[in-house]
Amino acid sequence: MNLKGTNAIVTGGSRGIGPYIARALAFEGTNIALAARDAERLEAVRNEVDSLGVKALSIPTDVNLADDRRNLIEQASNGLGEIDLLVNNAGIEPTSAFVDIDESRIVDTIDTNLTSCLLLMRAVLPAMVERGKGQVVNIASMAGKIPIPYDSIYSATKFALVGASHAVRSELRGTGVGVSVICPGFVVDAGMYADAVDETGVAAPAIAGTSRPEQVANAVVRAAKHDVAEVIVTPLSGRPLAVAAAVAPIIGQAMMRLTGVQAAFKHMADQRAAKRR
Repeated sequence: MNLKGTNAIVTGGSRGIGPYIARALAFEGTNIALAARDAERLEAVRNEVDSLGVKALSIPTDVNLADDRRNLIEQASNGLGEIDLLVNNAGIEPTSAFVDIDESRIVDTIDTNLTSCLLLMRAVLPAMVERGKGQVVNIASMAGKIPIPYDSIYSATKFALVGASHAVRSELRGTGVGVSVICPGFVVDAGMYADAVDETGVAAPAIAGTSRPEQVANAVVRAAKHDVAEVIVTPLSGRPLAVAAAVAPIIGQAMMRLTGVQAAFKHMADQRAAKRR
C-alpha cells in the first residue's frame, strides 16, 4: 500500500512509542487520527504531526469504552475520510507476581491490550474489505512469543494478539486487506519498558538487548506498506529465547533463569509491590 494520502487511526498516540509511530507515518504522507485518554498530551502530539504537512486529529478516547470506540471511528472518518490503516498500539503492563495482581487489574489489562484491539479491528475491517484495501497493524511484544514470569497477564494478552492477528490475516487472504503484528523486545527511551526502568531502576540483562522506538515505528511503516505478516524488533542476541520458548518450553524457561531475565522481572515486580504498600 502506498501510504501517501492514506488515513490512519493510531491508538495510544499520546506517549510511549505512539508519537514515534505517528511521526513515521506522517513522513510517508499519512493523515492521522490520534487516540488516547490524555487529551492535553494528545493535542501536543497532534500539533507536532500536523506540522509535518499532513492532516492530524486528536480524539480523546478510552479504548475500553464502546461509546469511545464508536466515536473514534466516526470522528476519524468524518475528519479524514475512509480509514485505510488501523494501528492498535494502546496497552498497559502490570508487572507483578501473578498471585498479587488485583482482579480488576487483570480485567483492565485484558480489555486494553486484547479486547479493545479485536473490537476496533472488527469495526474497521468490513469497510476495508468492501473497498478491497486496508491494513491493520497490531503492536504486540516479544512477551507474546516468550512467556515472561512476573508479567503473566501482559504475556497472555500479547500471545493472544499475535494468534488473533495471524488467524484473521488468513481469513482475509485474497481480499486486498492485511493484518500485521509487530513484536518489540525491550524498547529504551519510550514505552512501557522504559517507564518501568525509570520507576524501579531495574533493567533487563544486557544479553537480552534493546531497541529504539524509531525501530518499532519503522517496522509499522514497513508492515503497512508491504503487508508483512509479522515483524520482530529485537537484537539478534534476544532471539534465541523466542526460538527456545517455541520449540522446547522447558529449555526456554531455563534460559530465562540463566540469562537473568526472570530475576530482573521479579525485582521489577518486587519494587512495584513495595511502592503500593
